[in-house]
Amino acid sequence: MVGIDAVDDERLADYVSLRDVQLRQSLEAEHGLFLAEGEKVVRRAVTAGYRPRSFLMAPRWVDALTDVIATAGDAPVYVAPEPVIEAVTGFHVHRGALASLHRRPLPPVAEVLAAAARVVVLEDLVDHTNVGAIFRCAAALGWDAVLLGPRCADPLYRRAVKVSMGTVFSVPYTRVEEWYDTPGALAAAGFETLALTPADDAVDLADVVPTDRTALLVGGEGHGLSARWMAAADRRVRIPMQAGVDSLNVAAATAVACYALRRHR
Repeated sequence: MVGIDAVDDERLADYVSLRDVQLRQSLEAEHGLFLAEGEKVVRRAVTAGYRPRSFLMAPRWVDALTDVIATAGDAPVYVAPEPVIEAVTGFHVHRGALASLHRRPLPPVAEVLAAAARVVVLEDLVDHTNVGAIFRCAAALGWDAVLLGPRCADPLYRRAVKVSMGTVFSVPYTRVEEWYDTPGALAAAGFETLALTPADDAVDLADVVPTDRTALLVGGEGHGLSARWMAAADRRVRIPMQAGVDSLNVAAATAVACYALRRHR
């Protein structure tokens, strides 16, 4: 335990200005770290095997994480008054605690697919909240893995981790290196690819009986799937909308599709 009472203490560098997306992305890429916020999320990260760099918490939260801290080796536990933590991070840490953890190398795509029968594949989702929400629905609805296109938001960015409630640590995932050939690679691995779209001529999800191995292709916010992925998919599927509403938020649509397709598992 290390008491901290100065806002500019250099030992808290991992936690500085968490609201600044550009700063966080630069720091996390340079040092190979990510941040977990809240007692549940910190616990899930450590339980999943991510190695802590340090912890930062107010005194009243130390007892709740005593068992986690005990397994964290020599990672320092910085204990500071809540006003100091708020000044360092730029926001009120109302969920109790923060931890900085080491990233791990992403597994090869083939390794992730080999152990999966239901996979959500994200193309160009740039919003961390949507990415985190999709991981949460994949975990909740029993999907086996998530694949991310090269331009997708980082699922280990603090906001994505928080929204996912730490399920990014339990759902296997990786990034695809070759965006162009992803549908073909999925087909070669034995997956039927279903492109999620609001298009009227797509197949109603209620009428879809998925095969033993299914990959749900989901496009970016606003513009949806690229023409390349849409054309390469085995089938295009849709969620019928009532008059006056053209589509759902991408995370909500993914949740509906994941539920509809798991009925036949």
